[in-house]
Amino acid sequence: MEGKMKVCVLTGKQKLEWVERDIPQPAAGEVQIKLEYVGVCGSDLHFYQEGRLANWELDGPLALGHEPGGVVTALGEGVTSLKVGDKVSIEPAVPCGECDDCKHGHYNLCKNIKMLAIPHERDGVNSDYCVHKASMCYKLPDNMDTMEGALIEPLSVGFHATELADARPGETAIVLGSGCIGLCTVMSLKARGINQIYVSDVMDKRLEKALEVGATRVFNATRENIEDFAKTLPGGGADHVFECAGNRKSTLQTCKLIRRAGKVTLVGVSPEPILELDIATLNAMEGTVYSVYRYRNTWDKCIDLVSSGTIPLKKIVSHVFDFKDCIHGIDYSLKHKDEVIKAVIKM
Repeated sequence: MEGKMKVCVLTGKQKLEWVERDIPQPAAGEVQIKLEYVGVCGSDLHFYQEGRLANWELDGPLALGHEPGGVVTALGEGVTSLKVGDKVSIEPAVPCGECDDCKHGHYNLCKNIKMLAIPHERDGVNSDYCVHKASMCYKLPDNMDTMEGALIEPLSVGFHATELADARPGETAIVLGSGCIGLCTVMSLKARGINQIYVSDVMDKRLEKALEVGATRVFNATRENIEDFAKTLPGGGADHVFECAGNRKSTLQTCKLIRRAGKVTLVGVSPEPILELDIATLNAMEGTVYSVYRYRNTWDKCIDLVSSGTIPLKKIVSHVFDFKDCIHGIDYSLKHKDEVIKAVIKM
């Protein structure tokens, strides 16, 4: 496909505008994709609200959007793994494949990685078309659609977290934060055979959704104390605590919720760089802390879990906005966090 396309670009704090660009053409090893759905992520909202995220700062126009599903429309030279018309889910961060970290199998930690919607790396995909390395595009089976394809990205974050922590059947887990990543963590735990999953949040709507996708019991932190509950679990705490809110209060709480030799996994991305941990309690429990940076080697597994019906991925979507309403959709998602669980843009 050639010609012009529309792109929604962030130009400053809470400033999004429409621009027209040439439709990108695939280089060798790349495919061109007509985007059909792009998820709105919490990190998009951080960039939109603050003009920054963690250590990245907006210093020029940036298209947001890094959770894409679409259909292949053209092949670059040498691409044999996909064909025109294939439905795909895109893994948005492309590693170099040559550095030490890539060679050790930790390709998500590659220093030369190029991630969608990150300043000085790559523009995001809130656009009609994109090009992407074919090896990071995964063909979807016939029984999955491209909305599910777009949601494989957030699911991969929760799934990678549960793999890192090696969550096993018969263990207990507490998930702090029931937004998109918390819900993806709940579904991943369930898929790994964990049946006792307790979820805490401050928004009832999100907690209702947690019950719908597999939580055993939920706690509204404004009314109930999950620390008191954790003490009633065998061993006086949970085997696993997953912090999925990126929140100062819940991060500090994590060490008080594990049993002895339990595991704390930090999944949420905090807008502020420094949060406290209760190290004295952690030491007394000989707890382990895992930190999560995106995902690696998850796409095929997550697609299989969704395709087989094990993970009801679409249930987390609460709002769908048309691409022409992209600016409104992002702004609405920021201002109505009490009702927007997961928004997607329909291209």
